[in-house]
Amino acid sequence: MSRSVLVTGGNRGIGLAVARVLAEQGDKVAVTHRTGDPPEGLFGVRCDVTDRESVRRAVAEARVQHGPIQVLVSNAGITHDRLLVGMADENFRSVIETNLMGAVNVAREVAPDMIKARWGRMVFMSSTSGLTGAPGQTNYAASKAALIGFARSLAREVGRRKITVNVVTPGLIETDMSRDVTPVRRENLLGQTALHRVGTPEEVAHAVRFLVSEESSYVTGAILPVGGGLGLGN
Repeated sequence: MSRSVLVTGGNRGIGLAVARVLAEQGDKVAVTHRTGDPPEGLFGVRCDVTDRESVRRAVAEARVQHGPIQVLVSNAGITHDRLLVGMADENFRSVIETNLMGAVNVAREVAPDMIKARWGRMVFMSSTSGLTGAPGQTNYAASKAALIGFARSLAREVGRRKITVNVVTPGLIETDMSRDVTPVRRENLLGQTALHRVGTPEEVAHAVRFLVSEESSYVTGAILPVGGGLGLGN
């Protein structure tokens, strides 16, 4: 069955890998992008997830193109890493606004489609940092930890309508964002990773594919780590 899918931040990295994996299996995929051009072969809508009106317009465009949203993969996110004592208020707030409130804005907009259909899938992209913490990432870790609480609470609100809400927590994944990690920090993270290697966006995408499938119909409020063993025990 071809479903209407919306992937936020789907123009690169993990989001793009998710969008391509779902499109390859026949889903009708729309991706949001704040800057740059939409990915080739995918329907792109420009969207700033921190702006509720921008989110409304983007979701409306996706509906016109593919129908009511049945699957949401909330992936849009940013980092502004710095030790807390030297971090500007704006950099703390902007990460919370994008990573947490951006996800809230999109979920609010697509939830009515799923509630009306009495079926839906939502997956929120958190991080192992949200479970373990990370130096220089108090803002990022806080936003990703809050996303888990948000998703689990939402799962309880919409479960009776056959809507599942789950969280994926990637570890060190080879993306533009991870390339900014310092060599020392990278080695430290690899030393904590059981498989002792960096993951790929496609490995995260395959985990998402399961969570949005019919086979995952009894999985909700779950945290699925895709980190090669980084953060074991959390």
